[in-house]
Amino acid sequence: MHKRWNIAEPLNEVQLALMQKISSEIKCPDLIAELLVRKGLTNIDEINKFFHPDLSDSHDPFLFRDMEKATERIIKAIKDKEKITIYGDYDVDGTTSTALLFLGLKKVGAIIDFYIPHRMIDGYGLSLSGVEQLKERGTNLIISVDCGINALEEVDEINELGMDIIITDHHNPQEILPNAYAIINPKVKDETYPYDKLAGVGVAYKLLIAVYHKLNLDSNELVNKYIDLVALGTIADIVPLTGENRIFASIGLERLIHKKNIGLNALINIAGLSQKKLNSSDIVFGIAPRLNAAGRMGSALRAVELLVATDEEKSQELAEIIERENSLRQQIDQRTFEEACEIIEKKYKDFDNTFCIVVSSDDWHPGVIGIVASKLVEKYYRPAIMISFKDGMGSGSGRSIPDFDLFEALDNVSNCLVTFGGHKYAAGLSILMEYVDSFENRLQKFAKSHITSEQLIPALNIDMKLELYDINDHLLEWLNMFAPFGPSNMKPTFYTEKVMVVGFPYNVGKNHLKLKVMKDGCVLDLIGFNLGDFLPFLKKGSYINIAYSLEFNKWQGRTTIQGKLKDIVCLK
Repeated sequence: MHKRWNIAEPLNEVQLALMQKISSEIKCPDLIAELLVRKGLTNIDEINKFFHPDLSDSHDPFLFRDMEKATERIIKAIKDKEKITIYGDYDVDGTTSTALLFLGLKKVGAIIDFYIPHRMIDGYGLSLSGVEQLKERGTNLIISVDCGINALEEVDEINELGMDIIITDHHNPQEILPNAYAIINPKVKDETYPYDKLAGVGVAYKLLIAVYHKLNLDSNELVNKYIDLVALGTIADIVPLTGENRIFASIGLERLIHKKNIGLNALINIAGLSQKKLNSSDIVFGIAPRLNAAGRMGSALRAVELLVATDEEKSQELAEIIERENSLRQQIDQRTFEEACEIIEKKYKDFDNTFCIVVSSDDWHPGVIGIVASKLVEKYYRPAIMISFKDGMGSGSGRSIPDFDLFEALDNVSNCLVTFGGHKYAAGLSILMEYVDSFENRLQKFAKSHITSEQLIPALNIDMKLELYDINDHLLEWLNMFAPFGPSNMKPTFYTEKVMVVGFPYNVGKNHLKLKVMKDGCVLDLIGFNLGDFLPFLKKGSYINIAYSLEFNKWQGRTTIQGKLKDIVCLK
């Protein structure tokens, strides 16, 4: 698919002066100093904090307006031997949040249990059936993680049953908040916490730190103990890797090297990642899909059981079950994607006037429609909603493009829905079958009025021009200091004009392109994932413009520099 190259404007005179100052003071290449200026990092102290994240730079958890109230209630429950149940969501953010609070509160003497809703039976978030089960189990205090902010009816039921609930969440709240004992959510209106981009596991972690502080237990060892789980959930949930999220992700990835979590180690080994230092891509594409598969294909309880496991044999057994579920999930993904594409090709004849995609079926597994919706967005570059129906009730999952707020769109058509929730780019919903046509018509109109034709062409943001002779190990080492990479801190993208194709390009794996290019006597190896369709247009000796990021490639004990292709423009 053709991309719009959005090349950053050249630095102005003031920015150039700042670039030179930074380059001189921290002894870095000009290119690195320019990237820092473009990020708004011009103060040396800020730059040092960016390159060397430290937990001491995170915010005081008691800046949350309900934190004092929440911690006092938890400590009372611990002292009075009340039963606490962590109620989590079934994705990686939810399961890591659950494991984090379960382990962290158990360590300080809490009588504690956890509950994860079953995707097929309970649906998303707090459910009335789940709440009743907790009452039967003797729960006195519920702590929700990564869910609950819009569960008005369920929270009222909790109160009626004589239980208390502390909601920790990071999803967008609707106008009316539930009548919970305390709410810890940085997105709540008039919240006093200064950073609103936390993942659910980040919010849960702030609560745990606050409890430890109240108990005079906030030693470095305890505060650092579960940071690997915080990194895993934060990176997996695709939240911006800025501010506190960057701190959690960076320090947590470092802790993963020490392999303290037995269950995670088993999963890392089975994913074939045990011999390398993990980065954010390994989490997003290697670890997270496996943990998510437990909740998608069966019960996410298995994911939590793995993360809290203390026995290596049990961990290995759980990791193998999750691996099998992930393999099954991949097969169902592919079949569902092909079926969805077939429906789309028949249904939408005029794609120029199609601003969103809504497809549904009685045959789709509700556990995979979110993943497949993401693939549809990637292929068609339209907001996409997939709905799986059972007995007239649809469970839907939507994904969006960067310029369209899906949560706002669903809010606008909410009277067609039974429930909905989520973020700007990802949302879930439930809908009765008879409302689907009305829902799509109204959503299509909303999308048409909020998306321009230009926004339906994928944008490729490019940081700067780079010549091949400027690429070396020293530059790569500096670039790697910008990691961990993710939303709002993407790996820098460069472009080089008029490079010559040398040798014979070829495809590997599933439509991945391999080629070499040369300019000014310098050669660069390139790989382009899912860019194999360019192969017929790349002839030896032809000239192209390339957009790419840079990485070290380790193969058979040898380390080389490789460009990761983002796009190609063939020149005549």
